Amino acid sequence: MAISLKDFHKTKYSGLYISNKEFENRGYKYICRFQIEHKKYVKVIGYTNSDNLDDKLALEKMNSYKAIVMKNITTRKVTDTETKTSQSLDCMIEFLKDYDDCDFLQKSIIKAYQYKELESYQKELIKLQHHLEKSGKKIIILFEGRDASGKGGAIRRLTRYMNNKHYRIVALGKPTPTQKTQWYFQRYIEHFPSGGEIVLYDRSWYNRAMVEPVFGFCSKSEYNIFMEDVTGFERDLTRQGIILLKLYFSVSKEEQALRFERRKNDPLRQWKLSEVDLQAQGYWDEFTKKKYKMLKNTHSIDAPWIVLRSNNKFKARLEAIKHILNSVEYLGKDLSLDYKPNTKISVSVEEELSLMRAEGTV
Repeated sequence: MAISLKDFHKTKYSGLYISNKEFENRGYKYICRFQIEHKKYVKVIGYTNSDNLDDKLALEKMNSYKAIVMKNITTRKVTDTETKTSQSLDCMIEFLKDYDDCDFLQKSIIKAYQYKELESYQKELIKLQHHLEKSGKKIIILFEGRDASGKGGAIRRLTRYMNNKHYRIVALGKPTPTQKTQWYFQRYIEHFPSGGEIVLYDRSWYNRAMVEPVFGFCSKSEYNIFMEDVTGFERDLTRQGIILLKLYFSVSKEEQALRFERRKNDPLRQWKLSEVDLQAQGYWDEFTKKKYKMLKNTHSIDAPWIVLRSNNKFKARLEAIKHILNSVEYLGKDLSLDYKPNTKISVSVEEELSLMRAEGTV
C-alpha cells in the first residue's frame, strides 16, 4: 500500500515524519522521506511501541539508511551496466556490514534481491507451461518433508505466476470411511493430471511411509505392503509418459523448532500450527528412522528422490524450480540463467543417507 504524507506530520528533523494516528499494539509509525539525484526515497523506519523508537532513535536509523543509499548509488554508477542481480546483492551485503544497527534493513534488502532472482526462474515456468499445453505432456510433483520444512512456501513461489487453468495443488486430508476401504493409491489417482497439466501434491502417497506409521494411522502390514508396491506403482506411471518429480525438503531439528516457535507467536502464522506439529519435535527420532527407510527403499531409476536442504527457504525454493525446469526440454529457454543444481542444497540420496548414518540417528 502506498504511503500518503497526509497521514503523517513532520518531526523537528528534516525528512523524518510520524503518523497522525496510533496503530494497535505498535504505536505511532515513523517514516523517512528524502530525495537524492532527483529520485525520491520513502521508507518505514519503525514504531514507537513495538520498536521502542523516539525521534532521536528514528533519526539515527534514517541517517543510516540514507548513508547506505548514497553508497549504493555511488557504486551503481560504476557497475550498473555490467553487474548481475547476484553480484549486486553481494555488493549490498558488503555495504551493510558497516551498519550493524540496520539488521532490519539488511534483511529487507536481501529479500528484495532474492525475489528478483527467483522471478527470472518463475518466468521460465510460464514457458514450460506453454510447452506442456502444446505437447500434452503431464507432470506430477510430490512435495515431501517434515512439518515446517518449507513445502507449502515452495509451492506458493513456484505457482505464483503460472496459469491456474493448467496446474492444480492437491493437499488431501484424512481419508473418508469409504476411501479407507479402497486401494490405497486410489484417492491420489483421482487427482492425476490430464494432458498439458501439472499437479503438485502437498504431501502425497508417501504419508504412508512416514506420518501414518509414526502416529499409528496405518497397520504394520499396510506399511509393509506400501513399501513393497510403491516403486512398481511409480514405474508404471513413468512408463505411461507421466513426468514424476519427488522433492524431499530436509530441515534440521533446530530450524524446525525455530519455525514452530514463530508460528506460535505470530498471529498471521498460527493457522499453520496443528496438533501434529506440536508433537513433531517429540517424534523426531521416529520420523528420522522412517525417513531413512523411505529414501533408501523408494529411490529408483524411474522415480528418484531429489533431496533439498531447506534450512534456507529461498535457496531450497530456487533449487526446486531448477529441477522442474530441467525435467523438460522447452523452447525459448533463457540460457543466461544458471540451471545447474547447487550441490550444497540439492544433495544426492546417498549423501543424505550417509549423513544420517554418521549422525547416529538411524
